[in-house]
Amino acid sequence: MYAIEVRDHVMIAHSFRGELFGPAQALHGATFVVDVAFYRPTLTEDGVVVDIGRAGEALKRILAPLTYQNLDALPQFEGINTTTEYLCGYIHREMAAVARAGGLGPGGEGIARIRVMLHESHIARAWFEGPVEA
Repeated sequence: MYAIEVRDHVMIAHSFRGELFGPAQALHGATFVVDVAFYRPTLTEDGVVVDIGRAGEALKRILAPLTYQNLDALPQFEGINTTTEYLCGYIHREMAAVARAGGLGPGGEGIARIRVMLHESHIARAWFEGPVEA
């Protein structure tokens, strides 16, 4: 399986509901380093997995509405604990939709899997990996 990976970051604020989260139940900030990997079994005729520039731009577009936002106040996250794990799945769904719509350019249709990894700190990270299909 061939793969490429792009990276960006996002700065957000949020809080959690539930005793499990202890002090994180209060509003707090986080800066996530976001890695998105694209996998395909064969390379395109141009010898790539997908255009890395388009992949990076797609990630920037997905993260832009979240940047410097309190996720608790965004309608798409109403009633949801926006844990690191949840945000991995959210970004995966958004990126998979971009891939299915042709937003990664030529070759994007051959992407089999996408992995989204959020680095919460230098000692903790989470990820979601799954197929591109809806």
